[in-house]
This record gives sequence, C-alpha cells and structure tokens, in this order.
Amino acid sequence: MFAGLAEGVTRIGNLSTGADVQSTGRCMQQLGAMVRREGDEVIVEGVGAKGLRDPDGVLDCGNSGTTMRLLSGIVAGARLNAVMDGDASLRKRPMRRVLGPLREMGASAQGEGAAGDERAPLRFTRGEPLRPLSYDMPTASAQVKSCVLLAGVFANGETQVREPHPSRDHTESMLPIFGVPVQRDPISLKGPASLKAPARLDVPSDFSSAAFLMAAAALVPDADVTIENVNLNPRRTGFLRALERMGADIEVTQAAPRAGEPCGAIRVRGGRKLKAIDIHEADIPDQVDEIPMLAILATQAEGRTVISGAGELRVKESDRLAMVAKGLTAMGAKVEELKDGLIIEGPVQLRGASIETAHDHRIAMGFAIAGLCAEGETIINEAEWADISYPGFFKLLNDLSGGSVSTEA
Repeated sequence: MFAGLAEGVTRIGNLSTGADVQSTGRCMQQLGAMVRREGDEVIVEGVGAKGLRDPDGVLDCGNSGTTMRLLSGIVAGARLNAVMDGDASLRKRPMRRVLGPLREMGASAQGEGAAGDERAPLRFTRGEPLRPLSYDMPTASAQVKSCVLLAGVFANGETQVREPHPSRDHTESMLPIFGVPVQRDPISLKGPASLKAPARLDVPSDFSSAAFLMAAAALVPDADVTIENVNLNPRRTGFLRALERMGADIEVTQAAPRAGEPCGAIRVRGGRKLKAIDIHEADIPDQVDEIPMLAILATQAEGRTVISGAGELRVKESDRLAMVAKGLTAMGAKVEELKDGLIIEGPVQLRGASIETAHDHRIAMGFAIAGLCAEGETIINEAEWADISYPGFFKLLNDLSGGSVSTEA
C-alpha cells in the first residue's frame, strides 16, 4: 500500500505470496499502481497520493481485514468513488470502527447494516477534503490506528491517535521510511504529506507465521527449530514472551534490521515441561493473532491457564474463542469458554479429532500443531485456508515432523 501511494519505484524482497498480500496488490493496481513480481522481488511503481484513481470495478479484499481497513483510509483520503468488498468471512467483520473516525474527518462512507454494526461492502463517494482528527481509540487496534493515520496523510493539519494500550506499530515505523515523519507520543503526523519510494525494502519474516513453528518445537520432545530473520518488534512478540514465561527453551539472536524493524533468529527446543500462565487484556494486542496457538499450548502446560480481555478474537476471520473451545473439547481438553477468553486446565493427553476451521487460517494451522501431540489421527477440514497467510505451511510441517503430516484430500 505505501509503495503504491508513493512517488517512484520500490523493490520489495521477501514479500509473502499469501492470498491476503495478493488481494492487497490487486486493489492497489486498480487504484493506479503497477505491481509485478520479478523472481524473488515484487516491483511497485507508485503513482503518488494525488495520482490515485477511481477503481474500475469493486475493490475485492478477499479474506483480508487488514486490507479493507487500511485501504479505507487511503480511499477516503484520496476522495475516490469506490466500493470495497470481500469474501463471506470478511463481510461478517465489523467495519464501523474505521468508518466512524473517517466520517469524523469528513469522509462520505457507509457500510451495510445498522449504523452501529456496519459491514462490507463499503461504499465511498467523493466529498470534501478530509479534516485532521484527534482520535481517542476505544479499543487498541493497529488496523484502526493505521486507517486513521493513512487518512491523515491526505488531511490538511495534524492527525493524532491515542490508544488505551499500545498496539502493533508497523505503520509508525514504515511511514518515515517513505519520508513521512511520525511522532510517537501522542501518535501523530502532519498532512498533506507526500510519500517517496525508498528504492528497496526487505520484509522481515512474519512473527505470526513463525509462532506456529515455535509452538510445534516447544511441544515435541527432541525438536530443535531455528527460524531466521524474524520480525522482533516488541509490539509483535507477546507470544515469545508468553512462551518464555511458560518455561520453553528459547534462544534469540539479534540480526540486522529490515524495513525499519528489529530482526533476529529464534531457536526453540522441545523437551521442557511447560507451566500455566495468565494472559490479561493488556497482554492481548502484542499477541492477538497467537492466542489460539497459546490456548493449544496451554493444554500441555501444568496448571490452569486463564486468558481474559480477548473479546476481539470473536470478530476475527471466525469467532476464534468459540472455534478454539470447540476444537479443544473435541480433542479431549479441559477448556471453559468465557465471554472474553478461555480457561484451560493442563496437561491432558489430546486425542485425534476432525476439526472444522470456519474458513480461518489460524485455526487450521493451530490445530495442525495440536495434532502433532495428539493420540490418533487429526483431520483438518478445509486446510487450504492456511494459504491466506502461509502458503506451503503443511508441506513444511510435514518435512519438519518427518512425514507425519499428509496433505491428501
């Protein structure tokens, strides 16, 4: 998105081939940017903030809530006539959280359904230039924060965002690389601003994807897995800190930064007994996508693990609290579903089961890891949803586990 919004050409290395990233690339092409893959690189020819155009057809965000919410800030700021839509799962996700502040900035935008519960498709019509906004977020959300900041790039004046808890700050780190200064306390920028292509960016390995391999290594005796060039941004590594608190054998080696983000290698070895921990609301933003995997790990930890303040998981690609509770119960775990969390008693011997994914990539991958330490066969239905964020996940897991994972339908 930033490269398409910038003036000039950006060469991006190590960009994921996942479906969410491809959805984003297609949307940016519809807005006028040129996006193509050359070998291991993706080349983006940006058109600048003033060069964006009305899309010819619906902007299809696929399964990606990040695409829809961040792109909403760009579409509103550029004052485009556009319709944004996605698959059945994305249409269920709440979008009032971005449409509300955008309308406060003067955007003409609306979703389907009641005003307090708007969902895709989202419709934007050309209106007056956006006004800067000072916005107090009711819930910590990197997607909402990024949407407001991207809209603020187009507004004349200072846009500020204040969070109840710190959330992922990739947007605040990335914008200065593209020539837009961002203040951190409070989070703010001055518009209108022009983004300049930085010539080249190398994307660090995704921590959320690495988390599944880290969990697998922690669960399987004699496992020894090293994942290189992982993003070690403190706002992403809550799961790493949770694993350390649980007693896992972890070694982190720092490496050179990539794309403005700290990076390093993470080595995890199995064999240590895990212990239960508590996860509170303030802990959630730094590991919101890893909570399902953490809950699965908790079934093998000694004691009671309590996860609270995680109500945001009910409005992800699926109701992840419900799907985790359902899947773990089917596998014989002792789990209690709370309004905003889970209570898991461990350790228990999991048994193989047939797992429904609800079209959720993280549910599919998480229960594949659970299957590694379960007795009997575990079947992940519609496992192909893992390709949303991690193409090749099951093949890699099969290679690491010595052939215990079959990808046959």
